[in-house]
Amino acid sequence: MKAVTGLKLAVAVLALTSVTLAGCVVTARPVYDTPTVMVAPPEPQVEVVGVAPAPGYVWFGGYWNWVGGRHVWVGGRWAPGRPGYHWVAHRWVSAGGGYRLARGHWER
Repeated sequence: MKAVTGLKLAVAVLALTSVTLAGCVVTARPVYDTPTVMVAPPEPQVEVVGVAPAPGYVWFGGYWNWVGGRHVWVGGRWAPGRPGYHWVAHRWVSAGGGYRLARGHWER
């Protein structure tokens, strides 16, 4: 009898958790893992995108990263998409009289 009661309790907790999490809203904020740099990034390089390697793939465009005290180009690539989301590309934003890299992320 106790095993059945424990199972019922586990199912009830799982159901309550599922209902609670269904109403959660996740917001994305830019992630800055580079320092504020005083050198503006160069213009983006022109990339040949081509054709997706498979249905559902998304192009992640290249961007300028800050490595070793200078801007370094990171080439774009194809990767599987996430249904219901779109990719927000890396971008440099003004910060403290300089620039900071906001990392790309998935957004609903």
